[in-house]
Amino acid sequence: MNSPGITRFRRGPDRRVVNRPVAEERRRGDRRTAAIQWIPLFRDADQRDLAEALVNCEVLLLPAGTSLLRAGEANRSVFILLSGKLTAQLEETNPDTAIEIRPGECIGELSAIDGKPISALVLAVSRVRVLRLDREVFWNRLMLLRGVSENLMTTLTERMRRANEKALALQRERLELNHLRKELEVARQLQASMLPLQRPLFPGRSDIEACGFMEPAAKVGGDLFDAFFVDNRTLFVCIGDVSGHGIAAALFMVRVIGLLRMLAMDTLRPEKLLETLNDRLCIGNDANLFVTLFCGFLDVQSGSFVYSNGGHCAPMVCAGRDAALLPLPQGTLVGAMSGRRYGSMQRNLAAGETLFCYTDGVTEAENHAGVQFSEEGCLELLRRGAESALPTLLDSLHEKVVSHTGSKVLADDCTMLALRLVR
Repeated sequence: MNSPGITRFRRGPDRRVVNRPVAEERRRGDRRTAAIQWIPLFRDADQRDLAEALVNCEVLLLPAGTSLLRAGEANRSVFILLSGKLTAQLEETNPDTAIEIRPGECIGELSAIDGKPISALVLAVSRVRVLRLDREVFWNRLMLLRGVSENLMTTLTERMRRANEKALALQRERLELNHLRKELEVARQLQASMLPLQRPLFPGRSDIEACGFMEPAAKVGGDLFDAFFVDNRTLFVCIGDVSGHGIAAALFMVRVIGLLRMLAMDTLRPEKLLETLNDRLCIGNDANLFVTLFCGFLDVQSGSFVYSNGGHCAPMVCAGRDAALLPLPQGTLVGAMSGRRYGSMQRNLAAGETLFCYTDGVTEAENHAGVQFSEEGCLELLRRGAESALPTLLDSLHEKVVSHTGSKVLADDCTMLALRLVR
């Protein structure tokens, strides 16, 4: 903190100026004393008595960012803002609780009255000049002057009125914030109810294991995944990541999920599904949101998996101790521009092989040094957990990502989907 500059509030000639007529110097001194009567506290006070009371008082020069008073400190002075901008921050760590101190207003008078510690942080927002009045001078000299005590009561009343208005506004904001938090919790529950989070996903089937996981970075997120049978042997799977976070991304995610479930029942060609989805998402997309999306149709009897991709990160396939990225067809972001075309590829999944899909919140999770968890980190864990049950595998991956970042709250949504044929 910079030390404040200090000058004396003296009446009389300016000592830096020489060879001025005495009459002119006297007039300058009179103007200086008269000029201070713009301060509401000194209105109507006798000029001569006021000058005598203030003759040895100090004027502090504080640079921006300097604290004049801090909560909890003892104080024996009253301060009057002469120029610049001060704020009294009711909660030291919350700038929203700040009350502006106007030029001419007093600060610290209450602690100087009762001797109790300061209750707020008084901070110089800009370069300020502050008149410091010793407690004894304030009470034993100034309060005896005509009108000063009445002016003090008027100033305190105005300050209390503004403080009450600020407190009421903060209370309204907190009530609205609590209501919003409740609404977000309901939205989180609704969003979670749209995703197949039960474990296992298909408890009534013995030919496939499937498990999903999603942890949004905020209350609601933009990641999505889905897995459902379009007929007795054909499983549709998808995973995606909407641009951005929060409510807007969550609403767009709901729109994507709804369209996917409808379109997957009309075609078994994933590239055509993405083309139709892309065109429909572009309609009325004033927010310019988009989604990266991987999807495919798996024949659980033959193991044939036909898939397409719209700008999403490559899934991984793990067979025993061997794990590698799945080759991807070309495909651009979904919902960014209408009229796009998508390709498709096919791969046979053997019994015991695990298809692992994820969003970039997994591989791009960074530690404090900026090192990402990476695709190789995922592949290594897949190799180690090749024989693990899928819920155990996904939980282990999530724990490793959290451990890597060193934070329980991830910077991005973390979503995973794993499939394994059993024949």
